[in-house]
Amino acid sequence: MKRLDTLVRAPVDLAGYALGAPQVAGALTAVPIFGPERPGIVPPRSGLKLNRVVGYGSVELHNGAPSGVAIVPLHIGYIQEGAQNHALCSAALMSAGETRLFEDACCVQAAQGGYLQGRDQWFFVLPMELRAKALALRGKPGYSKLWSDISAVNSRYGLPPRGHLEQILTRKRAVLTQFRSRLELLPGQLGALFFVGEKFAGLEIAPDPRYFAEMWMPLVCFAYGVAAWRAEPPRVEPQPFEARDLAELRAELERGRERHAESLRDWMPADTEMSSVEQERHLDLRLHTLTGTQVAGQMVTEHDRPVYASLFAIH
Repeated sequence: MKRLDTLVRAPVDLAGYALGAPQVAGALTAVPIFGPERPGIVPPRSGLKLNRVVGYGSVELHNGAPSGVAIVPLHIGYIQEGAQNHALCSAALMSAGETRLFEDACCVQAAQGGYLQGRDQWFFVLPMELRAKALALRGKPGYSKLWSDISAVNSRYGLPPRGHLEQILTRKRAVLTQFRSRLELLPGQLGALFFVGEKFAGLEIAPDPRYFAEMWMPLVCFAYGVAAWRAEPPRVEPQPFEARDLAELRAELERGRERHAESLRDWMPADTEMSSVEQERHLDLRLHTLTGTQVAGQMVTEHDRPVYASLFAIH
């Protein structure tokens, strides 16, 4: 396995994280990440719950776990039938049993009435085309602040230019969820590098495999699958292998994987240096916002070691 820190330069030490074999589904490449686990962090689906929406742009979350800190994933959003869908602009740290009101959330469904409630809910992560803008809007009020950017994304994808993200997330869900079935979540995997086409799209690291497993579908299908769906290459006729037996076929496949893995370095941004600003802390956990010329995002550290990271390419 290759080391992650040979590809990514960050304000924290990424030593100890290793990369698995790349997996490809159309325009989307996912490279599994394995590394040190940090037990005791509450996973986002089974432990963290949307409590209610108090008013447009104000989302209340609850850490219902009896113990353990919850790391609210960066740019998590909630969808519910007949209600105004919302997404958060920042990650957060929440104590066991804590209920917190996020007053800088974004409505992602213009001209839709009704408040989200703590019932039949499913969550997504904002598509990468919207993530830099949403991160820059953290701490700023205004429930409609992302509508113009959503409208622009819809327009680029040939959809009506409206501030309705559900035009992609809901109406294209059957197409987007194919990425989950075409890419394999591996045992022990707690992160992934994502590429769309031949360009870096994002780096995701979770505290442990259980946490990442609950993030897998929202990340693969929505955070990165949207751009990959749009960049889907035209179908071409497969070229036959020249192998004469199974041993030669296995060797040829292995050489192909090695060539693909080596190309990843050329797909990385030329500059992955980032500055770091601490946003909040909980005991020894620190939430940082990272900003660079080509990459931005947030990271949670403990004693200067990464526990959680969500970094994405700036477009």
